[in-house]
Amino acid sequence: MAPPTLTDAPLDIRRESPDQPAVRALLQALDAYLGELYEPQHNHILGLDALQAPDICFLVARRQGRVLGCGAFRRRPGEAATGGEAYGEIKRMMVDPAARGQGIGAALLAALEQRLVAEGYGRALLETGAAQQAAVALYRRAGYRDRPAFAGYPDNGLSLFLEKRLSR
Repeated sequence: MAPPTLTDAPLDIRRESPDQPAVRALLQALDAYLGELYEPQHNHILGLDALQAPDICFLVARRQGRVLGCGAFRRRPGEAATGGEAYGEIKRMMVDPAARGQGIGAALLAALEQRLVAEGYGRALLETGAAQQAAVALYRRAGYRDRPAFAGYPDNGLSLFLEKRLSR
């Protein structure tokens, strides 16, 4: 019988501070990746200070203590683009490239959605780049559909705007 591997251990997803070395390294890797794809003015990145604000829920995925991924949502008030309905905006989704293909991104996204529902939100929205094909595929598999721009994001042809209705 083969010895157990890291992928055999349960995935632990919980709310944590983004201000810890392994998480900061993951966020820096995300920033570098986005910097390769888009000019700075087209990256809508929440920095470390913003990720610690009260309107943010930041989750970390670990196996046996190792940081494998992260994601967040920002609580947003209703606006004209949402017909006045408050929503959660998915932000800062990242899975360590060495851990991809294990369902970590899907599990993080589901955990964020569950927390949104628990807080009474019926809608999750996100902005992502069209060049981020793996991320777009993840969101579409999870039931996200195209929608118009929201939250003041420019509709610049580089961004995709997606939404999912959440079951309360």
